[in-house]
Amino acid sequence: MNVQEEIAKPTFGEALKVWFKIGCLSFGGPAGQIALMHRVIVDEKKWVPEARYLHALNFCMLLPGPEAQQLATYIGWVLHGVRGALAAGILFVLPGAVVMLGLSLLYAYGRGVSVIDGALFGIKAAVLVIVIEALIRIGKRALKSRLLAGLAAAAFVGIFFLDLPFPLIVIGAGAVGYFVARTVPEQLGIPANDNVIVPTPGRWRHAAIAIGIGLVAWWTPVLIVVLIFGPHHVLVSIGLFFSKLAVVTFGGAYAVLAYMAQQAVENYGWLSAPEMVDALGLAETTPGPLILVTQFVGFLAAFRDAAPFTPLVAGLIGTALTLWVTFVPSMLWIIAGAPFIEELRSNRKLTGALAAITAAVVGVILNLSVWFALHVLFGTVTEMHSGPFRWYAFDPNGLDRQVAILAVTAALLVFRFHRSLIEVIVVMALLGVVTRGIPL
Repeated sequence: MNVQEEIAKPTFGEALKVWFKIGCLSFGGPAGQIALMHRVIVDEKKWVPEARYLHALNFCMLLPGPEAQQLATYIGWVLHGVRGALAAGILFVLPGAVVMLGLSLLYAYGRGVSVIDGALFGIKAAVLVIVIEALIRIGKRALKSRLLAGLAAAAFVGIFFLDLPFPLIVIGAGAVGYFVARTVPEQLGIPANDNVIVPTPGRWRHAAIAIGIGLVAWWTPVLIVVLIFGPHHVLVSIGLFFSKLAVVTFGGAYAVLAYMAQQAVENYGWLSAPEMVDALGLAETTPGPLILVTQFVGFLAAFRDAAPFTPLVAGLIGTALTLWVTFVPSMLWIIAGAPFIEELRSNRKLTGALAAITAAVVGVILNLSVWFALHVLFGTVTEMHSGPFRWYAFDPNGLDRQVAILAVTAALLVFRFHRSLIEVIVVMALLGVVTRGIPL
């Protein structure tokens, strides 16, 4: 079917207004954002048909990066080419980035203010429940067979007990899925698909140009920072670390947080484990992709190691650099790969790799859930090693009763009363302000 016959194109100005509206209203994580775009783009505006929208979503799930933002970028490309992709991708992120910058400033300068500290205290409990809810939701969708459940278990053991790097787990799971799909695809929940897709003419030339321009745009700011400040400056570390993160963020922000926490907390020392929990809680309150949590980390890293700038200026530069190296690659994958979308729809081996990676992500999110629970509920958590094994030691008597009560309250709001994430965050922030003044 001719794609152009399926699409009722708006003017570029009309599309800009809609993308800005979606960027301002895209609360609720990837699921909520994808549902919002479906309602606006497919149901209300009828710019893209249902089948086309779902195929685009499947394509975005194959890629590292925030799938909702990449879906917006792809639809922008379908409607108006490269300029449409850039407009949709940027406007999807920009409102949330502005809000996150404000929250980062408030966090950096407002610590020690009782109301702010109390709100953050309550948000910690909400974050724990939100991560568990994401684990359950993704697990139900991803673990369709015993093989996939086994991959999830192996990923958890690998990252939690063996301290294996997250990129290695992603590559290993993808390799398993790729080869299993060739022989027993039913073990990966892959339906038979005998459709023959006609390749898009000129797709390789388009991809080569997009990759060339995208790589230059991606790495130029990092190179400038290296030339000005030398290879050991914190801004260089920020640019390199979040560039690497942009390549391995399969499974969304929840999956990559474990890897980011390990590096940012334990290796770089940019922030503490409780502050990482705060970061996710603040990201949950903003519109836009949840991966904006990286912006908060980049801001604090530069703010606390500011030389030769003031902390404020350094934080702003750290924010800008983090956003750049996080989202330029994200849009690069889409713009370069958009002409291949139809072919990828029928590629069973790549579909198998994605299914296996998604299953492994469930194990990674379980690791994140345990990591968060230990650091939120107990005062002191110590990482221990014995040969190749790693575990966390804690004192059961150090349980924070106030946080435990708040966590149970948040769980009731999420699982019993099915309140939205933003409602849970607001309620728990208010309860945190109240309970901070009540000793237990």
